[in-house]
Amino acid sequence: MRFPAPLIPATLLRRYKRFLADVVLPDGEQVTVHVANPGAMTGLATPGTKIWLSKSDNPARKLPYSWELAEVDLGSGIELVGVNTSHPNTLVAAAMVAGAIHELSGYGALRREVNYGRNSRIDFLLEQEGRPRCFVEVKNVHLMRARQLAEFPDSVTARGAKHLEELTVMASQGHRAVMVFLVQIGSADRFALARDIDPCYGAAFDRARTAGVEAIAYRCTISAIEITVAGAIPVLG
Repeated sequence: MRFPAPLIPATLLRRYKRFLADVVLPDGEQVTVHVANPGAMTGLATPGTKIWLSKSDNPARKLPYSWELAEVDLGSGIELVGVNTSHPNTLVAAAMVAGAIHELSGYGALRREVNYGRNSRIDFLLEQEGRPRCFVEVKNVHLMRARQLAEFPDSVTARGAKHLEELTVMASQGHRAVMVFLVQIGSADRFALARDIDPCYGAAFDRARTAGVEAIAYRCTISAIEITVAGAIPVLG
């Protein structure tokens, strides 16, 4: 996924109300930007952090700037971390079409945002004649508290637990159900649940795995020009 225009560097002043941040642009102007991330963003939102912004050309937008990347050291040196949680579905869709996620290859039809379960929508429904339908849920991962170990979630997520419960039902009905953790941290070499942050999510994950829900993790390579899905990393128990 290439950014449609060059990203703009800025310095973070503060993040607040989850979806807002005040930043300073290179010319010294202070602006408020949109933060498409409902999580805690631990280690990524320290005042003074260098961040990267996109700017919309839509005149109707109240906040034209969006926070895309944080430039931080998570133990392996300075790197860019993707914080925009609106991108993972686009990234995973492109990777599936390109055959870069081998666990999800071999399906002829891909549908997005399909209603299922109890008032839920699945991120992707994959279908192929002669194979069970495959329900795919995608989560963005941007938490790293130990060097090279990516974790999810970074805050309590009742919605995430609900998604696991819905996938559990699909698996019990004979469908294939897959949770994809997309890690927007290039230095990550393994993935685990942050069970101390949300024990309920951890319990729901365990129930889902027991029921046959699959869990896979892929990391990204990130630059100020593009983000691409790079390869699989192991999911720890």
